Amino acid sequence: MAAAASWRSFEPGQMVLEGGDPSREVFFVAEGMVRVLGRTSGGHELILNELRPGELFGEYAAIDGEPRSAAVVALARSRLCALPSAPFMAFVLSTPGAALQLLRLLTARVRERDARLIELVALPVRLRLASLLLRLSRPRTGGGGRVISPPPPHHELAARIGTRREVVSRILSQMQREALLTADRRAMVLPQPEALEAAVEAGFQQAAGGG
Repeated sequence: MAAAASWRSFEPGQMVLEGGDPSREVFFVAEGMVRVLGRTSGGHELILNELRPGELFGEYAAIDGEPRSAAVVALARSRLCALPSAPFMAFVLSTPGAALQLLRLLTARVRERDARLIELVALPVRLRLASLLLRLSRPRTGGGGRVISPPPPHHELAARIGTRREVVSRILSQMQREALLTADRRAMVLPQPEALEAAVEAGFQQAAGGG
């Protein structure tokens, strides 16, 4: 299998794959970071995933032979190992442990995609943004609340939840006025994460007819 592999390097912002591309290779991230992007029929960009060293992408096309379902772009200088679909599938089919790992990977990605789809259908934009901020944040050292550092650009937040940048900017300003968020060039701080969590949970209950 190693003899069939090739190494490729990409600079930040360089496209690795385009959606609809007929290629079949599976890519393993050795160094750097890549972002998986979807595009709506109206041309809006959606951030589907971000992959780091040790992760792989392109397995869908290798398995079903269909064109690429998403685009992939390098976020940092990245080194990728590309493996043609035939040796990849031969290895998976002949190695039960590898097949099980691939099934677990696919299951995890489907679960994550399902969770985001449920949010997209069930929650209004404000609560989708609140849920995203909670996922991106980590406990704040010595200060209480949670923090996101560095703060993501508003257009990236919008691309993660299926809305426009100006909508995200307006909601973040509202959250700041409500003391649910503070932000500067270094970080976003969520001083009351429990309030955001409660609002998101209430949104799900209302969508389910429970409140």
